[in-house]
Amino acid sequence: MKNYQLKRVLALFISLNWLTVGCGMFGTTGENTTTIPETENTDTAENSSEGLKLGALFPITGDLSSIGQNMPIASQLAVDTVNACGGVNGKPVTLVKEDDQTDPVAGTSAITKLAEVDKVSGVVGSFASSVSTAALDVAVRNNVMMISPGSTSPVFTDRAKKGEFNGFWARTAPPDTYQAQALAALAQKEGFKNVSTVVINNDYGVAFESQFVNAFTTAGGNILNQEKPVRYDPKATTLDSEAGLAFGNNPDAVAAVLYAETGSLLLQAAYKQGLTKGVTVLLTDGVYSEDFTKQVGKTADGTSIIAGALGTVPGADGKALQDFTTLWKEKTGDKPVTAFVPHTWDATILLMLAAQSAGSNTGEGIKSKIREVSGGEGTEVTDPCQAMELLRKGEKINYQGASGNVDVDENGDVVGVYDVWKVNPDGSLAVIDKISPIIK
Repeated sequence: MKNYQLKRVLALFISLNWLTVGCGMFGTTGENTTTIPETENTDTAENSSEGLKLGALFPITGDLSSIGQNMPIASQLAVDTVNACGGVNGKPVTLVKEDDQTDPVAGTSAITKLAEVDKVSGVVGSFASSVSTAALDVAVRNNVMMISPGSTSPVFTDRAKKGEFNGFWARTAPPDTYQAQALAALAQKEGFKNVSTVVINNDYGVAFESQFVNAFTTAGGNILNQEKPVRYDPKATTLDSEAGLAFGNNPDAVAAVLYAETGSLLLQAAYKQGLTKGVTVLLTDGVYSEDFTKQVGKTADGTSIIAGALGTVPGADGKALQDFTTLWKEKTGDKPVTAFVPHTWDATILLMLAAQSAGSNTGEGIKSKIREVSGGEGTEVTDPCQAMELLRKGEKINYQGASGNVDVDENGDVVGVYDVWKVNPDGSLAVIDKISPIIK
């Protein structure tokens, strides 16, 4: 084992130095620490060397950029790690990165380029459910395997059950069927009886709303605006009326399924109308970022407008989490591991493991092995390089990820855990508990 680790360290050192000189993918700061550019894409079709080519489709800009900016870093780190220990099927892996702008139209254009120009075999992404919905049609048509680290809408489960994706879809974050039930369980635990809802009007928001309302009312709660749900336009620039409708009926809490930029406008509007006093805001993974609380703003005395707000987010409790966290901080200059970063790492690793297991750098090959490497009867393994070594020997593996065990089912879903988070008076976020879904 010690010899194996030594070989891996030496290989990683050689690979990273090669990347620094040959590809310019790493830069050196004045303190001589390694950093990874967040948005620059230096990979092209010409330098793929006939090896596995993957795409990364993330919201670097737009409504979810506060969460999405670390995702391409995690994906690139996964590729660099595997390349340092031999690559996939004897060749280095290439990662082509695209910004979907948190926009379905831009996302469709980006994945069309990835699939039909760059000729990738797999894509990590997208994050926004609305973008993944639009992108999937292109991916399936071109036999490209997509694994999302955070598109959590239940719509994907329903469509997968109908066979619409032909197996070219999976995700490493659990569907909102479970998160909505977890948020309902949190509302019940906090003793809230009368709750209003307000959601972004897209696949993510509307599906989440449906699941939350069903779970909360089944558990005995009352949804004040169930007959007239409040759903706001994702491209709205003012949300005064929506804020009034959601907060103006004396709720104990408001379940707000938002994106950061537009969601901050809504909460500011509710505060300016004097409607937030005594009302707890219940939030979700779409705004789990301190950039969001900064966008919402503070009161005259410097307290966050949404201090005391509670939320849920898919947690990370995988067996590989500690080792991944150490590697992440080492390679990013001690950046914190933000939401969905472990899920992005795992999604990228799974694509590469499946290609190696199939002995094929094609989308069809990846699809054929994705469930086997993620949750089969093989040897449990957390280290991607050790996993690759076993696969090269013809052995079967069961990859245990950083986000969780990532056992992908027949619909491309995984089951996860949920962290409960709170907005502190200064606008910082703190994970304070874990919660299980209300499952009826």
